[in-house]
Amino acid sequence: MKDVIAYSDLSYIHNEIKDELDAAVRKVIDSNWFIMGEELQKFEEEYAAYCNVKHCIGVGNGLDALHLILAAYGIGPGDEVLVPSNTFIATSLAVSYCQATPVLVDADASTCHLDVDKIEEKITDKTKAIIAVHLYGRVADMESICAIAKKHNLRVIEDAAQAHGAMLHGKRVGSLGDAAGFSFYPGKNLGAFGDAGAVTTNDDELARKIRALRNYGSEQKYHHIYKGFNSRLDELQAAILRVKLTRLEEWTRERREIAGYYREHINNPKITLPVYPETEQHVWHIYSVFTENRDELIKYLDDNGIKALVHYPIPVHMQEGYVELGYKQGDYPVAERLASQEVSLPLWVGMTEEEKKHIVDTINRF
Repeated sequence: MKDVIAYSDLSYIHNEIKDELDAAVRKVIDSNWFIMGEELQKFEEEYAAYCNVKHCIGVGNGLDALHLILAAYGIGPGDEVLVPSNTFIATSLAVSYCQATPVLVDADASTCHLDVDKIEEKITDKTKAIIAVHLYGRVADMESICAIAKKHNLRVIEDAAQAHGAMLHGKRVGSLGDAAGFSFYPGKNLGAFGDAGAVTTNDDELARKIRALRNYGSEQKYHHIYKGFNSRLDELQAAILRVKLTRLEEWTRERREIAGYYREHINNPKITLPVYPETEQHVWHIYSVFTENRDELIKYLDDNGIKALVHYPIPVHMQEGYVELGYKQGDYPVAERLASQEVSLPLWVGMTEEEKKHIVDTINRF
């Protein structure tokens, strides 16, 4: 066993596919075509098929994916979009980029997702969409969210940045709402070698518009039908993602096995483990546990050679960048409690039995 167990270690999967990655990168270099080429087209086709949707549009990163969806739907100044209070700030930033207002919904204590029972009280005549975040790799309550959205004529946008391959009733994320935004940041379950993202959708018109918006608002060179953006998934990243996509299901199975090991063997009354229905297929991008003694637990783990992280220590409504929204401590009590108690345990493909046992035994002694 290594002296220190990292929170995340990508060396195992990259060593496993090194020859394939080298060949894919060399092919792009030899082609001398680096933007909007064959590798991007093929990745879009393959990832759309994987998500069982008609369209995948490769973009620069996950934040851009969400922003472009909102922009393509015409969401702008004066509009409101409901977002979870317990999420990474990118979810709300996508709304802000459109000069619309993110309206936060408090979290459900058991799922950590937005509390569906609190959605309707936040809906006004300005509300245009709901962003459902599949946090930590677990699918949000899409049946309830979509039912509420249909009742109020709202769009449902999936923030699937942490949930590549997660499923609900046999359907993958990316196909459960009107459109979805994915991140392929290197540490994601499907990660590039830099920033990268994609939009998936079955909406033909939305896909057409996003393809133009990502490319300066152009469908034909030098003809700009929109005031667009520069957000294109480049050929090198697309080629790398194509190689990794062929192994994603295999890697997901291993992540589930590690999560299952934690669930079966961690037994400490000071530690609350995640719970989820068996009907969901969680992909465990993050394995979150909760404790009232977070600082002590993280230091204890570190003293025992185990690196843990926190996702996320400051909820969106308490971020200085959103001071203009006028929120204060206590406005979203569940999100605040989760933010003060969450600890993310190491979970990565290639962990040894000895490493898993050391993590579990250490936690049980805490």
